[in-house]
Amino acid sequence: MRHLKTAALALAILPLPGAALAQEDGVLRIAIPSNLNTLDPARTKIGEEYIVNNLVFSALTEITAGGEVLPDLAESWSANDSLTEWTFELRGDVTFHDGSSFEAADVKATIERVMDPETASTARVNFELVESITTVDDDTIRFSLSEPYAGFPDILGDRHVRIVPSELDSALATEPVGTGPFRFVSFEPGNRVTLTRNDDYYIDGQPQLSGVVLQIIPERSAQIAALETGEVDLLWDITPEMVMQNQGNAQIMIDSIPTSTWDGVIMNASVPPFDDQRVRKAIAMALDKRFLTEVALFGTGTPTNTMIPPNHPFYNDALEIPEADPDGAKALLAEAGLGDGFEVTLYVPAGRPTRERLGVAVAETLAKIDVDVEVQRVPWDRFISEIEGKAGFFTDGFYSRPTLDTSIYPWYHSSGSWNTQLWHYENAEMDAVLDAARSAGSEEARAEAYREFQRIAVEQPAGVIPYVMNHANAYSPRVKGFSSHPMMWLDLRNVSLE
Repeated sequence: MRHLKTAALALAILPLPGAALAQEDGVLRIAIPSNLNTLDPARTKIGEEYIVNNLVFSALTEITAGGEVLPDLAESWSANDSLTEWTFELRGDVTFHDGSSFEAADVKATIERVMDPETASTARVNFELVESITTVDDDTIRFSLSEPYAGFPDILGDRHVRIVPSELDSALATEPVGTGPFRFVSFEPGNRVTLTRNDDYYIDGQPQLSGVVLQIIPERSAQIAALETGEVDLLWDITPEMVMQNQGNAQIMIDSIPTSTWDGVIMNASVPPFDDQRVRKAIAMALDKRFLTEVALFGTGTPTNTMIPPNHPFYNDALEIPEADPDGAKALLAEAGLGDGFEVTLYVPAGRPTRERLGVAVAETLAKIDVDVEVQRVPWDRFISEIEGKAGFFTDGFYSRPTLDTSIYPWYHSSGSWNTQLWHYENAEMDAVLDAARSAGSEEARAEAYREFQRIAVEQPAGVIPYVMNHANAYSPRVKGFSSHPMMWLDLRNVSLE
């Protein structure tokens, strides 16, 4: 049963005022570019909010920088032979920041809340196959699925499924309570988020910092200046331009890691001429991915065939990154009845520099096959409401997901949530291989399925994913033990300040 600590102890763990915390030694100050809209993990949507998710909350599983799935709030898990029933044994030594004990009921309430359409969580689609959740006892929870799913423990480490108290709901948006390494102190919209160390964190010796301050500094040049003067200690998610401009700066350390975050050239198969597979293949053949990577990212990324990065063990090495083939592209267009080329508008989201540069490079390249592209910049709010999933030709992009299934299935399966909002791609062969990957009983079978996925995506393209992006952070030499994570969140448990 849930229990609360004594009033005296609860008072003892009340957070220090933000001003006092900011003066303490061991407080890491981080510059982030945008304001946060919510602190409710289920409803978060942007990278800055995901930072708080990872620092304040914990999940059942943990996804390492190498993609390994490890226990976190769950100590262990097992599945039945058909992979349709998963049982998780939970840690028994965990308390929430409000002093209440962590139990299976909290897990059940958290996941059911993510699954509730009224919550409007973007992670809801990952749990559509969950038929029921049973609390076996306070330390054991069981999930029954409608179909086999080998990667189920993986999705329980996602950004949005951080465990919250079962009795807490509306307050989460402004006063988050989790079990993570840092406790919430305050949020000043447009200014800063202040966190303090969770002295009751369930892993001994962590965290080492006494607190964290997320300082909102929109201007990138102001971020660099703040790092150089010591106002902040770390810059989160610096741009390719910042990487290029600050290489060799002794005052600034840069840590960069490949991710499965990608930008793409979206061709809507429900809009002519992209409803013709030959046209989509011709566009793909005409584009030089190495050139696009250099122009859009200044080389701070890796050309790829899909969102599976070349450093992933399931990457299909048999598929080379193709050189541009304008003659082959022209031949395909002629076969599709477009031997004289065609005119098209390519929409790019304003304020997303890599996607803007990608669009310009695509237009320049396609002119070589007599496709006349007009690049039109669209403000972000209009892009989301009027262009994404409606226009025929546009650039877009997406963050890394926690697993290959969640990175691929929603975009390439005919029933996928993002497919139906982007390129409307229908391919029975693709559906079959993605379903097979979900139900694969071994790592070898999953690897084979995903290598086959990559082959189909190249031969029968939905669109073009020219590269995966690196995630880079810059920090002061006084910051020790820091490394970037491909999921773009910050793991600060072993970080200290010199």
